[in-house]
Amino acid sequence: MHEQQHKKETNASQQPGAGEVQVWQRGDLQQSQPDWLAEEVPVALVYNGISHVVMMATPKDLSAFAVGFSLSEGIIAAPADIYGIDIQPGCGGIEVQIELSSRRFLALKERRRTMAGRTGCGVCGVEQLAEIDRPIAPLLLNQRFDLNYLDRALSQLKNYQPVGQLTGCTHAAAWMLPDGELYSGCEDVGRHVALDKLLGLRAQQGWQQGAVLVSSRASYEMVQKAAQCGVEILFAVSAATRLAVEVAQRSNLTLVGFCKPGRATVYTHPERLC
Repeated sequence: MHEQQHKKETNASQQPGAGEVQVWQRGDLQQSQPDWLAEEVPVALVYNGISHVVMMATPKDLSAFAVGFSLSEGIIAAPADIYGIDIQPGCGGIEVQIELSSRRFLALKERRRTMAGRTGCGVCGVEQLAEIDRPIAPLLLNQRFDLNYLDRALSQLKNYQPVGQLTGCTHAAAWMLPDGELYSGCEDVGRHVALDKLLGLRAQQGWQQGAVLVSSRASYEMVQKAAQCGVEILFAVSAATRLAVEVAQRSNLTLVGFCKPGRATVYTHPERLC
């Protein structure tokens, strides 16, 4: 037992995104012991000197996050629209300074101006309402996946959650090849951030054949981000929401939920699956 605890502490001390705290267990409230928690810090994405959004995230793979968020939110069309990324400590968090091309920065400023000039609904704000109906070009039918290989991918997903294995506190998003092998993956305390990180890596490295597997539920944002980045198939370990299904249907994305060993529920466009 002591050897296992020492191994866990050694792994954690070398793992970015995890921090040590003292905790008390139910069976012994008199004696504290060390445990590891996932880091969660404010990360500000700053485009050409203007702060655009602050997200709570695990402080790792932040360059990939910057690229993936920019792509999935339609701020850029390709990684080449970003001229540079600089990660700096900020006021109680981290600033990711992103240098955009002039054309993309002008479009972002116009988008922000238009949003700010409208009247919100008072419940969630006009930004969220407008984003739900953001137009996305329907995806082509270029990808195929044999569901017999899904279990292979599921068995590998935890390999891309080193912080999650220490803390039990992260989501994962992984790129799955057509034979079920997981090629790469990212983790974060936020499921959307984990997906953005993966989408950023995919864009930077040019992966084409395959699908995305996420450890979370499939919300409409997850579907929208995947479709915006040209992902044709999205597998989720948990359920999908009705709005997620509607967005997937409209964008021509194959959405599969409840992905467990021997099980999967296909919500949209089963023609890509066999």
